[in-house]
Amino acid sequence: MRYQRRAAAIGLIAASALLLSACGSDENAGGGGVSAAPGVTCGGKPDLRSSGSSAQNNAMTRFVATYQQTCQGQTLNYTPSGSGAGRNEFLGGQTDFAGSDSALKDGDEATRAQARCASPAWNLPLVFGPVAIAYNLPGVTDLVLDGPTAARVFNGQVATWNDPAIAALNPGKQLPAAPIVVNFRSDESGTTENFQKYLVAASNGAYGKPAAQTFNGGVGAGARGSQGVADATKNTPNSVTYVESSFAQRGGLGVAQIINAGGGQAVPLSTESVATAVNNVQVTGQGNDLKLNLDSLYQTRTPGAYPIALATYEIVCSNYADDATAGAVRAFLQTALSPGAQQALPDAGYVPLPEQFKQRLTTAVNAIQ
Repeated sequence: MRYQRRAAAIGLIAASALLLSACGSDENAGGGGVSAAPGVTCGGKPDLRSSGSSAQNNAMTRFVATYQQTCQGQTLNYTPSGSGAGRNEFLGGQTDFAGSDSALKDGDEATRAQARCASPAWNLPLVFGPVAIAYNLPGVTDLVLDGPTAARVFNGQVATWNDPAIAALNPGKQLPAAPIVVNFRSDESGTTENFQKYLVAASNGAYGKPAAQTFNGGVGAGARGSQGVADATKNTPNSVTYVESSFAQRGGLGVAQIINAGGGQAVPLSTESVATAVNNVQVTGQGNDLKLNLDSLYQTRTPGAYPIALATYEIVCSNYADDATAGAVRAFLQTALSPGAQQALPDAGYVPLPEQFKQRLTTAVNAIQ
């Protein structure tokens, strides 16, 4: 696979994996069995601090356990305070790196990062996971949606399950005349922001709402956290939500097949379908800054590509003010990229990095000074 301006394909989580909430969830935490990582150069600052996205909190738990096993006497304190808080705490010098479901924004954030680091900051996408459109629709186990129809469901324009727009995508299925109950995240959420980015990018203008960490569809009932919306949907017939796929699997919810922007066959959420989509994601960053253009995933036209996934970045200084911090950050991220740490990710609901993409990320990590 080539990597000129493109990220590599990533595999999807195992269907039984338990994916965490993208906004403040601590469900399913735990390090599991860990072993020391080979090829890591330990040393430097003994107590690293980081904060940000809770979408990666369970992955960080496992990474920290492997780091402590590998580099005796060193640790990382990671606080899942949310992506925005994590970026602000890093930019303010309160933490050594940030976890964020969004890359640093051009303009003020980039300027502040340059000042904080006295060098460019890099966005390193380390943790990946898919998002499902999950539903509780008695009698329907293979619902099909596309971007424009999903957008109109989540902004209330399509309000009943037998609406002609849904019926046209699901010929021969017994769709009830019942109202659609939308369950959305009531808390600020990176999952909410990324899902709405998908609705904006894939709906040809049908969504008509801004993508933000708060749900702007203007319809439905709110519930806190990924577990909250999954439970609300499980307990409410004729309802629908957006949630990390493992919450849907654990709750026994249906997961919609998606017709991507290229039309054609509906695509189920699977290892192969997510890998096919992410294979064509554009890298817009320069050099070791691996910022992604996720619109190229949301708008994929590739046959067999599932178009909804979330990436979490580690935002680091390319050149830290002191060697001790640089060495420890580098060692921690080397540990996270090690075979043992990566192999532990499916049990936590994440996607192990494919080898070629991991090599590119390793090059960037090793270049941290």
